[in-house]
Amino acid sequence: MRHEDPIDKIPHREDFEANQRRGGRHNRHRDDRSHSGREHGRAQTFRRGRALAFLDQLYVKRDTLKRQVNDPDFEAIRQVVSGELKAVDQIIQEYIQAFDLQESQGAEE
Repeated sequence: MRHEDPIDKIPHREDFEANQRRGGRHNRHRDDRSHSGREHGRAQTFRRGRALAFLDQLYVKRDTLKRQVNDPDFEAIRQVVSGELKAVDQIIQEYIQAFDLQESQGAEE
């Protein structure tokens, strides 16, 4: 009776690299399936829609902070609110650049 050597079960570097070129272990059957471009497009559209929805949430936060900066009730924490406003503006700009989005509200300053 022949026993299997456990070393034989370890994937070799060449197998690992070939697997990575095919899309990694999670996508190993991707070549076997026929995905239409339309399905792929829907996924991209969905992700882009979620990215734009998050950008809109950032705009709402920015607008709220703008109102608070000018509100006399927030006079005691105006510097904190102003700092948060600057931070949110920076996040918005970085987010737009990172995801190659267009500002949906334009440059409202």
